[in-house]
Amino acid sequence: MTAAPSPARTPRPDIRPVAGSLGAEILGIDLARPLDAGTVAAIRAALLEHLVVFFRDQKLTPPQQLAFARAFGEPAEYPQLKGLPECPLITPVVKLEHERVNFGGVWHSDTTYLERPPMGSMLYAIEIPPCGGDTLFANQYLAYETLSEGLKRTLDGLVGVNTSTKAAASKTREDRMRAAGEELKVLVGEHPVVRTHPETGRKALFVNVGHTERFQGWSEAESRPLLEYLFAHQVLPEFTCRFRWAQGSLAFWDNRCTQHNPVNDYHGYRRVMHRVTLMGDVPR
Repeated sequence: MTAAPSPARTPRPDIRPVAGSLGAEILGIDLARPLDAGTVAAIRAALLEHLVVFFRDQKLTPPQQLAFARAFGEPAEYPQLKGLPECPLITPVVKLEHERVNFGGVWHSDTTYLERPPMGSMLYAIEIPPCGGDTLFANQYLAYETLSEGLKRTLDGLVGVNTSTKAAASKTREDRMRAAGEELKVLVGEHPVVRTHPETGRKALFVNVGHTERFQGWSEAESRPLLEYLFAHQVLPEFTCRFRWAQGSLAFWDNRCTQHNPVNDYHGYRRVMHRVTLMGDVPR
């Protein structure tokens, strides 16, 4: 019997911020190997400080990606799409050459229509276009902290109603499910508009244009002006960073305090990514 590889003993990770608002690259770590507790703790600390962390030049099988994810939480199946046949907890995110609309191609936090939205997600690049297909990330701590004190008081008592069927985010998913003969589930999650991060204690805006439909107790028409202001404010350029993918890149983001937006500027090319979603808690 071949012994399992021992956890890699690595020096302290080389962590390099990529923008002033959020994001950092972590260099010198082979994610295909089991990691020692100190390295896992350093990556978690970097995630909490920088909100999204990036790794380059990785060579991961689906089981290896899943093993890395399990060091940080419990992987969960995506609620609307099937995972890989050999690894159901990994969801392929694919845009084909003939498609014009990309998956989740608006600013959003992942699956906020669930009672327990994910703690985070990991996306690994299998096949990328020759150029384009970058992903933007936005810091939702800063989005909240830069609001006026009067607007903060207004938002602190509001609850957002989030749905899986808001057209801007669901079109590509619906098309794929119809093609596979699957039924689209209608899922609704109600969460505080301002949530407190369970690990850092910081407050973050927790609405997004991809899923938030209205405020609890308000009509859509009443909610629209304030939501549209928040949707524009929370992705101001000074709150963002941009990640340029290469084959073998992996991004790991904290879904509790970020939004992301995959840029749809690579028509005619295939883009294939593998995603793992980590279970979260009920937002407070």
